[in-house]
Amino acid sequence: MLIAGFPAGAWGTNCYLVAPAAGEECVIIDPGHQAAGGVEEALKKHRLKPVAVVLTHGHIDHVASVVPVCGAHDVPAWIHPEDRYMMSDPEKALGRSIGMPLLGELTVGEPDDVRELTHGTTLELAGLSFSVAHAPGHTKGSVTFRMPENTDIPSVFFSGDLLFAGSIGRTDMPGGSMADMLESLARVCLPLDDSTVVLSGHGPQTTIGQERATNPYLRQVAAGQGAPGAPRRGM
Repeated sequence: MLIAGFPAGAWGTNCYLVAPAAGEECVIIDPGHQAAGGVEEALKKHRLKPVAVVLTHGHIDHVASVVPVCGAHDVPAWIHPEDRYMMSDPEKALGRSIGMPLLGELTVGEPDDVRELTHGTTLELAGLSFSVAHAPGHTKGSVTFRMPENTDIPSVFFSGDLLFAGSIGRTDMPGGSMADMLESLARVCLPLDDSTVVLSGHGPQTTIGQERATNPYLRQVAAGQGAPGAPRRGM
């Protein structure tokens, strides 16, 4: 399997292209702020043909390039219904203005084909399987995508802004909830095998085992306690 990832834009949001191998169809995850150029470069480098864009949540740093990427390749975008409004109204999602200079660089709105994600379903795209889990806390419509283990690689978990290396997503913006975040961490992350590779919305790759042992939030959730006073990340 091929996973090509790169940090994009002002917020360093990780965008991923996932394919069975070079020269095949692919899925694009979270093409955020200023990601379109990086997407095109990765497509050309690995000779990939996109079939869909899938989104972990609706914040502008994860969806800003959805319209140009979907438009250039005539592919649908998948998002949870509770975050769909954010594609057309990013300022409402943040609870503040993100500033006219930044807005002037963005193509705000929905692509022509938007499809809604449902908890517990499996997306079969580009010859790959992505299990969808609704994981509110950072936003009401946050989701994660998990690819099953096979003979070549361990399970891969695209956590969006739910879980980072050493931290979790912030919960202080509209739709955020620490109670929901802790419930999502317990329900979605803790049952995963330690070998599961975590590819987050920001920052470096990690594993569930590493986070279970060192992440203060996951440690506290596993112990049945509340959230520690450790710093959180994300936009």
